[in-house]
Amino acid sequence: MKAVAYRKSLPITHDDALIDIELPAPQATGRDLLVEVKAISVNPVDVKIRANMAPAEGDSKVIGWDAAGVVKAVGPDVTLFKPGDEVWYAGALMRPGTNSELHLVDERIVGHKPAKLDFAQAAALPLTAITAWELLFERLGVSRDKAATHGQSLLVIGAAGGVGSILVQLARQLTGLTVIGTASRDDTAAWVKQLGAHHIIDHGKPLNEEIARLGLPPVSHVASLNQTDLHWSAIAELVAPQGKVALIDDPAAIDVRLLKRKSVSLHWEFMFTRSMFETADMQKQHQLLNDVATLVDTGVIKTTLAERYGKINAANLKRAHALIESNRAKGKLVLEGF
Repeated sequence: MKAVAYRKSLPITHDDALIDIELPAPQATGRDLLVEVKAISVNPVDVKIRANMAPAEGDSKVIGWDAAGVVKAVGPDVTLFKPGDEVWYAGALMRPGTNSELHLVDERIVGHKPAKLDFAQAAALPLTAITAWELLFERLGVSRDKAATHGQSLLVIGAAGGVGSILVQLARQLTGLTVIGTASRDDTAAWVKQLGAHHIIDHGKPLNEEIARLGLPPVSHVASLNQTDLHWSAIAELVAPQGKVALIDDPAAIDVRLLKRKSVSLHWEFMFTRSMFETADMQKQHQLLNDVATLVDTGVIKTTLAERYGKINAANLKRAHALIESNRAKGKLVLEGF
């Protein structure tokens, strides 16, 4: 089968940063599905793994996590799917990735693809939808009772990116929170507004001053999706007493003591935790993806696909990785077909 891989951690401008290869087709065992991959999307985690985790000398590593496709075969212990089912998922960090024609994935982290989306539109959503859902409802503990969150607010730092694009929608459509998104360009600000943010502020300026400029009260919930270390002191100032802050990025260093006097709680969201540790509630991601599919099919939320980047091959994936590395991506970049 065709796949895209790397053998060394190289700058994305290097000819061999990503390469086209051929691999044996895998076989489904246990609770695994064998999926024919129809479309994939690219996430910051793809870039981080490629740049920082070189495979053993002589080996090649296939990365990529978001995928939409068709079940070709199932392991003997599978109960949730059958061959022919259209599925979407974000895979597991410790297993080979989705940048391949065929892919093995545990059924407990797979959902049924939204019927109203094509494969490319669907592939844009799984990783970011899981991350945004877990961050909002499980880590920050926001209620889906709109009356219960009336008067509360959510600041989404990096709202135009992949996770931000779905988080803004979930918060606006399913909660009573006032949603404040950050964006630094006219096109990304328009995108975030279109997704449902009540207010847009510029993360190129001090965030606490931007909140004050709008005349808004201290923010009860903060989702910092990128450049947390750059904004940390402003976050500590703008967050409300007894508020909550959630992070998904990897800040080099933050002084959590800045949150102490306000009794602000800090939460990490990492959507691979359940699959990495095979937690007792691992199958929650299956149900989560099915719930998001229903929200998509009923028109409550929409795909965050921003650009179709062509076929799944090394050249196109290198272009996608380069854009992700530039921190100028809007929504999700999707590749489809081999």
